Amino acid sequence: MADRRPVVSARLRIIGWMVAVLTLAFAALVVLTWQVLAARADGSADRELTHEANKFRAFAASPAAASFQRPEELLDRWLQSNLPDDSEALFTIVDGKPYHRSQGSPPARLDTDAAFVQRLSGATTPSYGWVDSSAGRVRYGVLPVRIGTQPVRAQLVVLEFRDLIAEPSMAAARALVIVAAITLVLAAGASWLVTGRVLAPIRDLRTTAERISETDLRRRIEVVGNDEVAQLARTFNTMLDRLEGAFTAQREFVDDAGHELRTPITVIRGHLELMGDEPQDRAETTALVLDELSRMNRIVDDLLVLAKSDRPGFLELGEVNLTELVVEVVAKARPLADRAWRVAATADATIVADDQRLTQALMQLVSNAVRHTATSDRIEVGSAVNADGSTLLWVADSGPGVPPEDRERIFERFARGTAAAGQRRTDGAGLGLAIVRSIARAHGGEVRLAPGPGARFELTLPVQEEEQCTGS
Repeated sequence: MADRRPVVSARLRIIGWMVAVLTLAFAALVVLTWQVLAARADGSADRELTHEANKFRAFAASPAAASFQRPEELLDRWLQSNLPDDSEALFTIVDGKPYHRSQGSPPARLDTDAAFVQRLSGATTPSYGWVDSSAGRVRYGVLPVRIGTQPVRAQLVVLEFRDLIAEPSMAAARALVIVAAITLVLAAGASWLVTGRVLAPIRDLRTTAERISETDLRRRIEVVGNDEVAQLARTFNTMLDRLEGAFTAQREFVDDAGHELRTPITVIRGHLELMGDEPQDRAETTALVLDELSRMNRIVDDLLVLAKSDRPGFLELGEVNLTELVVEVVAKARPLADRAWRVAATADATIVADDQRLTQALMQLVSNAVRHTATSDRIEVGSAVNADGSTLLWVADSGPGVPPEDRERIFERFARGTAAAGQRRTDGAGLGLAIVRSIARAHGGEVRLAPGPGARFELTLPVQEEEQCTGS
């Protein structure tokens, strides 16, 4: 079983970052909400204090209050007629001492706080402030009471318990904190599930990569969806397809090359071991060894061409005149054998290609035609430009042709066609047509064996710019 710790660690890191971000966001939201609610509570306390002060001033200025001779009478009547809210309390100070308080039980008894009462008893003008109590912060206002020209000897104290006013809002803030905490837990759980699904293809990718070996490239990742991770999995599967094809081709190539090279080596070793001391025997053995070495050299050269065909730099592109190409190939081919050589139709056109590689491909086809024809047979080379703008090059002969069962197989490496009736099987290495196909594909084209009498090999090169070819 593959080690899951890296994936779990990645999930934890992702979830940690997400929870950290959410925590900061919720913390900022809670702090901001708390500050807003606290400011609103302060404003509500100020408004209530102002409201009570205005009511008392209106009462003191009313005709009903004109009959009072002493300030304590006025204050007592006010306390009797005014019932404070639950978050509010009233008390009076006369001659520097607490006198009476409003009905009911206040949240906190500030009238028993001697220092607080002493501080307020000297007020001769309305004043406001904050004070702490057992019920929290309190907004207070002190209103001095004067009857006629008498000196100030009494005060009305209004208390607004700010924390009680803010209690509903603070309860909502606490609920917000609880909701935020629950949301974080749910978000962490959802993130664990979601990241598990998101990272599953990556985990499969890593597991598949670990299990891949040179002998088993068949594993693939199951692709679900169409997101970025799914695209990554598809790309990885495509890469595995290419790797599998490359490894398979390499294995077959090595096996076939080893088989083809083993035969001449065995022949050389056998003749050297049996070579006698006679001059004629030595000469025959030397000639045979040189011939086999020459064949091995051709095989190695062909293998090098095939190995380089998929690499950058295989082609050296330039302008190639099709008419000149065909004429030069026929001129070079005439000394190979006594055949009815012919230049077929040619296209007066110039393409972007590798002149030497195209010449090499056509000469391979010409050599193949020579091996499968007799003295009286015709071999022709031609070129044309198709209606779609692609280029067509061909080599045709009037020989026995290729059996249907060999039409595709002959383009494979080390493959040889089946000898026709009355024909001798050729002794080539089976690399010529594979080289032709590699050159055609390097140009972005293809080679095929056209149907009909004899053998007609056609190279089709598409319309292309220089950078579209291999090695450009």
